Amino acid sequence: MTARKTALLALAVALLGAGLFSASSSDLQRLYDPIVQRVARDHGIDAGFLHAVIRAESNYDPFALSEKGAMGLMQLMPDTAIQYGVRNVFDPAQNIEGGTKYLKDLMRLYNGKTELVLAAYNAGQEAVRKYGSIPPYPETQEYIKRVRATYDKPVMRPRPPRVIKLYDDSGKLILTNDPNYLRAKKG
Repeated sequence: MTARKTALLALAVALLGAGLFSASSSDLQRLYDPIVQRVARDHGIDAGFLHAVIRAESNYDPFALSEKGAMGLMQLMPDTAIQYGVRNVFDPAQNIEGGTKYLKDLMRLYNGKTELVLAAYNAGQEAVRKYGSIPPYPETQEYIKRVRATYDKPVMRPRPPRVIKLYDDSGKLILTNDPNYLRAKKG
């Protein structure tokens, strides 16, 4: 994302947070789509799935707070945010990055079974383990229906990471699957 786009996104988020203008869910989806697309590509996750989770979690409100303490676009709990390196849960890029990393881990844990991934994201892994399936919580069952209304794939598999081939200053070949490697080298 260019510096100009980043600045415009930050301004739009600040104006939304200050209540200076309102936007529809589809406007907000378009606003955050560049971040979602980048994170989805970096982690091999379907961007449509991320959008469906964000819509169900916060309806694209970067300042959303739940009664249970979940925060931001992807409604990260404080411990989850810390675990996935999110320093500012109200920063859309950090929140989406952290939530995506968590979802990717849940996909591995539950062999890509969409409903179990969603149940664990909503109710917690312990609840899924306790019941051996989707917990009988009305909130969790409704949450799964909301996500599935816009994302109906029963099984998801993260795509294999893209291998990046480059050469360092001495001409040595470097192969990496870390999408942040180039950014880190430039910084």
